[in-house]
Amino acid sequence: MSVRREFDAWAADGRDRGMEERHWHTAKHALARMPVEEGDHLLDLGTGSGYAGRALRETAGAGRVYGLDGAPEMARNARSYTDDSAVGYVVADFGVPESRREAGAVGLPFADDSLDHAWSMEAFYYAGDPAFTLSELRRVLRPGGTFFCAVNYYEENVHSHDWQEDIDVEMTRWSRAEYREAFREAGFHVAEQDTIPDEETEIPPESAFPHEGWETREAMVERYRVYGTLLTVGVVP
Repeated sequence: MSVRREFDAWAADGRDRGMEERHWHTAKHALARMPVEEGDHLLDLGTGSGYAGRALRETAGAGRVYGLDGAPEMARNARSYTDDSAVGYVVADFGVPESRREAGAVGLPFADDSLDHAWSMEAFYYAGDPAFTLSELRRVLRPGGTFFCAVNYYEENVHSHDWQEDIDVEMTRWSRAEYREAFREAGFHVAEQDTIPDEETEIPPESAFPHEGWETREAMVERYRVYGTLLTVGVVP
C-alpha cells in the first residue's frame, strides 16, 4: 500500500489526533531545542495533524511554516485544525525513490536554500529513499540550517521492531550509527544525537501485567523511559 492510501485511512479514522497526543510527550522537548528565530521559514516533514508547526509558530515566532505530508486527508485535517495564515500545507512525497525516477530526480517542492530549519517526528522512516530525502533537505536548507529528526522506530529500540507487521508501508529501521552516517553522507554536520525518554506515558504497577500488549513491566519501562525517542540533529555547513 502507498503512503498516501495508508495515511489517508488513518486521517479518516481520526488517528492523526491520537498520534499527536502520543508524540507530544517527547516532541515538545526536541522542539524546544530548535534554534528558531523570529521570521524563520520552517518545514515540517510528515506533518500529520500539523501540531509541530503550530507549536513553533506560537512559541518561537517562526515566520512561515510548511507542513508537508504525502496523504491528502492528513493535510486536509491539519488545515482544518489550523487558524493561522502563516502555516500552510503541501501534499507531496518526501522525494521519489530511485526505482520510480525517470527523466530526473523528483524532490521536495522547495527552492535551493529557501528554508531555515526542518523538523520530522515519526515520519522520516517512511521515506521511499531516505538517503535521497536527506540530500533534498540539504539542498533546500540554508547554510546554518538544521534538520531535527525524531523517531521511535530505530534499531536499538527492540520494542519497535514488530511495528512493521502492523503497517503496509515499508519502513526503514536504521541504527543510531546509520543515522549519523547517512546525515554526514548527505552533507550535514551531526550536531547532536541522543534519546529523549517519555516520562509521561503511565506505566502501571507490576500487578497489572500482562498489560495492553506488554508481558512485563520491565519491558514497558525500558521502551518509554530508556529508549524513548531518538533525536538526530543535522546542521548545514
